[in-house]
Amino acid sequence: MTERRTSMFDLTGRIAVVTGARRGIGLAMAGALAEAGADVIGVSAHLEESGSEVEGLVRAAGRDFTARQVDLGSRDAVYRLAADLRDLGPIDILVNNGGTIARAPAAQHPDEMWDDVIAVNVSSQFVLSREVGREMITRGRGKVIFTASLLSFQGGINVPGYAASKSAVAGLTKALANEWAPHGVNVNAIAPGYIATDNTRALRADTARSQSILERIPAGRWGRADDLAGATVFLASTASDYVNGITLPVDGGWLAR
Repeated sequence: MTERRTSMFDLTGRIAVVTGARRGIGLAMAGALAEAGADVIGVSAHLEESGSEVEGLVRAAGRDFTARQVDLGSRDAVYRLAADLRDLGPIDILVNNGGTIARAPAAQHPDEMWDDVIAVNVSSQFVLSREVGREMITRGRGKVIFTASLLSFQGGINVPGYAASKSAVAGLTKALANEWAPHGVNVNAIAPGYIATDNTRALRADTARSQSILERIPAGRWGRADDLAGATVFLASTASDYVNGITLPVDGGWLAR
């Protein structure tokens, strides 16, 4: 029996998969989905089997939590995860947030950096979306959310693999939306701005670079992971049923400047 929903943002009875859930943006996304009523399957390369921060957040919201430790850079591991999710499902919400970044000038950017970033940020996300999305199509409903980036719109500096991968994420979002929207599956992306996470630690430690970034952000501050919560719940809920193929910036106004 389907549970009655009292709000278009209510996710009660839904099962959400969040990759990269151990910390930062993924941690905030998982917590927000749980607070909206979803049970959460957290995925991360170093996620503890029990006692993790994300598990604590989800259980504090009164929802079930399942941990899966997966190296998204391994194609075999991603296929094993997809098979595992078929047993844990049906999956209603897939948040492709897990990612990596490697910094080196393009002229010195080694193949290994490029290959690792593309494998984690693009290939694994396509494979997982395809495997989970196929079952969503069969059921006639589902939500797929990618974590894009400001570098889905811009080129960045010293991160050619990352910039290419996040541009690919924006393109993949559109491509899947075109095919899956007729089947009731919404595919969208969120583009976080400059968020105070481990990925931006080097930028924040560079006083001059940090100041130049802050001067361009109309909101006047670095973002917090929790700033992504509302957009995540919106794109995971029935409130976004007619939203397809967008990359939604949550950037304090960076792109408007």
